[in-house]
Amino acid sequence: LKRGADAARGDDTSTLKDLVATWINEHFHPPSLLKSDDKHARGFVHDVCGKLLCPSEWNWDDNRVKAGIRDRTSDYIVSENSWPLFLYENYTVKLDNLEQGLFKSKILVQAFKAVFTSPSSAREADRDGDGADILENNRRARRQLNQVKVKTCVASIINMRKVTPRSLAYVVCQVRFALSNISSWRTVDANFDYEVFWSNVVDFFENVPGPVTQQRVNHLLEWWTRY
Repeated sequence: LKRGADAARGDDTSTLKDLVATWINEHFHPPSLLKSDDKHARGFVHDVCGKLLCPSEWNWDDNRVKAGIRDRTSDYIVSENSWPLFLYENYTVKLDNLEQGLFKSKILVQAFKAVFTSPSSAREADRDGDGADILENNRRARRQLNQVKVKTCVASIINMRKVTPRSLAYVVCQVRFALSNISSWRTVDANFDYEVFWSNVVDFFENVPGPVTQQRVNHLLEWWTRY
């Protein structure tokens, strides 16, 4: 079982390494285009990847912040205890409300579709806030007779009828890794711990402080399931 899980994760990692490079190039048109088969130019050395990986409470466009993160100074240590910008709708954040737009980014929706329906279905997320029912995605995907047919059935194989905090946390970690310059999977990347980060995402949905927050979380998961 562990070998099977590791193999599946490896397949997803490889798929998203290629797709994330394509999405970044198409959406941001960076001067230095990402190569699908090379991760060394990603991470904080790449301006777009660095911006998306930057903790949301910091301003990547501030040269002091950018230099501090790249030099790993004590004031700018990137850890698993901050939400990176790639999680936010339109990749923007309101500092007075760090939950607004959280977990609604286009790249996250694209990655989720690529993992749980099919890589081709990720193209349906053509803009933030405009999606299709995940079950209908699966029905369409199963009708496609192409080389990714096996991959299209993942959500059906595991009987996924709604998006769960743990499935979302899995994709969040995969996207974070795809944006990084680390070439092979590891639990800890410098000061960033992926296992703790995964738990932080799950806790955001499952360990809520009260009924008002629970309602917001429920609405967010319903938003995801409608995609």
